[in-house]
Amino acid sequence: MPYLYNTPEDQQAMLAVIGAGSMEDLFAMVPAEMRLQRPLAIPPAMSEMELTQHMAALAAKNEHVGSKVCFLGGGSYDHFIPAVVDEIAGRGEFYTSYTPYQPEVSQGNLQVVFEYQTLITRLTGLDVSNASLYDGGSATAEAVLMAVSSTRRYGKAVVSASLHPEYRQTIATYLANLGVEVVTVGTRGGVTRPQDLAAAIDGTTACVVVQQPNFFGCVEDAASLATIAHDAGALVVAAFDPISLGLLKRPGDWGADIAVAEGHTLGTPMQYGGPYLGIMACREKLVRRMPGRIAGQTVDRRGKRCFVLTLQTREQHIRREKATSNVCTNQGLFALRATIYLALLGPQGLRETANLCLQKSRYTAEQICKHDRFELAFDAPTFKEFVIRDRKDRVDELLSNALAAGFLAGVPLGKWYPELGDCFLIAVTEKRTSREIDALIETLSRHN
Repeated sequence: MPYLYNTPEDQQAMLAVIGAGSMEDLFAMVPAEMRLQRPLAIPPAMSEMELTQHMAALAAKNEHVGSKVCFLGGGSYDHFIPAVVDEIAGRGEFYTSYTPYQPEVSQGNLQVVFEYQTLITRLTGLDVSNASLYDGGSATAEAVLMAVSSTRRYGKAVVSASLHPEYRQTIATYLANLGVEVVTVGTRGGVTRPQDLAAAIDGTTACVVVQQPNFFGCVEDAASLATIAHDAGALVVAAFDPISLGLLKRPGDWGADIAVAEGHTLGTPMQYGGPYLGIMACREKLVRRMPGRIAGQTVDRRGKRCFVLTLQTREQHIRREKATSNVCTNQGLFALRATIYLALLGPQGLRETANLCLQKSRYTAEQICKHDRFELAFDAPTFKEFVIRDRKDRVDELLSNALAAGFLAGVPLGKWYPELGDCFLIAVTEKRTSREIDALIETLSRHN
């Protein structure tokens, strides 16, 4: 049967066991005014053909990013995805596979996990990678939990105000009932000043969380911030943009102990904000605190190369109550997409992609600021994003007009940073052409 049906007799037997006279008694604690007093407005049933036509008509009302020229950023970016990523990731043996709970899971899936981990450790300059987490926000919060349990410092976690605001909200949610305070250090000129960070750290600080480049697109003096954290005995958590590592120092090279990222930029489209890929890597001394799974390479009894699940930290595995996480999927399909993407581009391709982002974003910023209405909000160096201030303070109107003209022109910052209510964030990826950039600038300047 497709489902198990409880007969009226079954229902009465269960109600008698729990001491309820009727189904209504189960909901007696819900005030009458909060109960639905009418039948549900469910439309009449349709045939399969009618339903297919109806759903197609509804879907046709959607607008997708392909119908607009996208300059959105703030954690989700319109990067180019080579066709081979979809081709390989769409194969049935990958597309329909699920989380490797058992050590005897398919060797093909385990090899993908192993290759993914290898690429991420090379990308980050750290010793070990898991595979993997939900998204950048959850990966950042899990990294903070790792730092707290590793240092056994339960006083506070220090984060910069230039860390993605939604990542900060996720961290606060994770720590809400653990007694660990989240201390936010303000920014000056779009970046974190070392002296401000030093003033916020003490002997109870478990970690410092720094984003590089940060949410405003600015490049932080990350090495100095890491030194300050380490001098106080705290760990350093780096939230990074994977594409930026084609040009910028790897997190492990400037002092990060744990590196996390939103990995959708490595071969996964924007798709309404998820599902995405949470990247995490760390130094070897922290591996026992790492959530998720780690695949290892070994040999079988015949001496042939094979792969195994080396570490499984979820509570349903043998660690039980000692589990470090309850992450219930390894986002394997998206880790596969990242593996294909990185293997395809290689170091040179990643460098070229990053350089295109840098050059095109700088051109865009310079051209926009030639108009008296606009100026850069910060002077700090940037990678592919930058913050523009609208001197007329009509950001919502400006972006609405740009949308009508076919441009997703940027992300307004006022909802997260009231002091930046007259500002918006623009991201320029390698996909944007000079014609598109010039057309955006002409559209923005048209509404002076």
